[in-house]
Amino acid sequence: MKLGRQILLFIVVFATLMSCKNTNSDTAKNEKTQQVRQTTTEQHRPLFHFSPQSGWMNDPNGMVYFKGEYHLFYQHYPDSTVWGPMHWGHAVSKDLVHWEHLPIALYPDSIGYIFSGSAVVDEKNTSGFGKNGEPPLVAIYTYHDMAGEKSGKNNFQTQGIAYSLDNGRTWTKYAQNPVIKNPNVKDFRDPKVMWYEPTKNWILALAVADHIEFYASKDLKNWEKTSEFGKTEGAHGGVWECPDLFPLKVEGSNTEKWVLIVNIGNGAPNKGSGGQYFIGTFDGKTFKNDNKPTDLLWLDYGTDNYAGVTWSNSPDNRRTLIGWMSNWQYAQVVPTTTWRSATTIPRDLTLRQTPQGVRLVQKPVKELEILRGSSQTIAASDIQDFKIIDSTSVAKEIELSFDLSKSNAKTFGVVLSNTKNEKVEIGYDAVTKQFFIDRREAGKKSFSDKFPSRQTAPRFSSDNTLKMHLYIDVASVELFADDGNPVLTTIFFPNEDFKTAKIFAQNGLSHLLKGQVWALK
Repeated sequence: MKLGRQILLFIVVFATLMSCKNTNSDTAKNEKTQQVRQTTTEQHRPLFHFSPQSGWMNDPNGMVYFKGEYHLFYQHYPDSTVWGPMHWGHAVSKDLVHWEHLPIALYPDSIGYIFSGSAVVDEKNTSGFGKNGEPPLVAIYTYHDMAGEKSGKNNFQTQGIAYSLDNGRTWTKYAQNPVIKNPNVKDFRDPKVMWYEPTKNWILALAVADHIEFYASKDLKNWEKTSEFGKTEGAHGGVWECPDLFPLKVEGSNTEKWVLIVNIGNGAPNKGSGGQYFIGTFDGKTFKNDNKPTDLLWLDYGTDNYAGVTWSNSPDNRRTLIGWMSNWQYAQVVPTTTWRSATTIPRDLTLRQTPQGVRLVQKPVKELEILRGSSQTIAASDIQDFKIIDSTSVAKEIELSFDLSKSNAKTFGVVLSNTKNEKVEIGYDAVTKQFFIDRREAGKKSFSDKFPSRQTAPRFSSDNTLKMHLYIDVASVELFADDGNPVLTTIFFPNEDFKTAKIFAQNGLSHLLKGQVWALK
């Protein structure tokens, strides 16, 4: 079914995929692509999260900052709302909040579909693609040969590159692709590239079945494998995918650690797909884990943050992550119509020393504050049963802090509801010492028996002040607990928007220290 026919304002015209040829440029196809206007009247369409104008979306990839723009590329199939021949969709933003949709950046060709990857600014023009002193943007991505996979081959995934000389608007594929051939391994994908100044090399992290392989290059064209990591470390409930490698300073110190993010297709803490990470050292060739191989560190304990990776080349060494806000357990059957999936909000990453060790912390980017509209301050009080804090806005931001020393409720937090008796509960269980999001009564759920769930995350802090920071959209909630560790992200599909938010306490009272609610514009 061609989804463009369902859009009232514009018709999307896409080139027929099966006739794609192995050309060096997709410019001609981009010129044939007409943009559609994203509306906010479609049921379940997010108001402040990025979503495709139409068609299917999954992993964000190729994220790079260049000349004042944050580029967001993503896995995209424009002709259906289910997974199909993968393209790189494209959008740009100057503030990580407002996004401009651009024509498709990369189309499938005779080598294969265009799977996930990354993009860098080749400042030194090591690739030789730059002209007139201007550095090129270089994308590196996985080619997926569907015919090869169907024929039973194992080497159907290889790595290719493309470059842009016009701020990412058009791309030219390298004539000698692929640049990394497959050593006969079934899962061989998702290259993430960074510049490593001490050795003046490009470093590439590649997901290979159950581990990560590292490669080095001087020119982004010729790559040499340097090491492997992970066969006996971390979680292995599913295939390893979408890695990311970068250094970060520990808050309040000059100590630098390396973070390796690895997403896994199955086996996350609340079932299905999710992201794990490792803290350690990297010397330009080898990554070493600081923690025990059996220690499991999770990016997000909710079910709906997968394939999260970070922008390269961000100013001031900023490290900002965004993820695909869905789960492979049900992603292709969620009840949206003209489009499928959205991204999480962008999150700034830092490292924090905790009683458990150095841990990754996520905080909503400050730029999101420009969305704040009318606000309400909630005075300190004891909460017993329910206290309405908002009943007008769908999109909202809520910050609350509670004093555990003055609370005896077994559970407390925030409940979102509508007039159809549907609800989502976001809170803390004082008995199990876990944060939770419960969407079992959130509305539509018949599309998958794996969707109704109560998701939990351990509380790592021992402080008596417990904090909850919520970002709530039409069909999602993101909980940043205790200043960003842990985090839970969840989607839901109510039959009527959740406008009412209440603070609740069950089996006792909770003592609210302070609160703030903003309607988001």
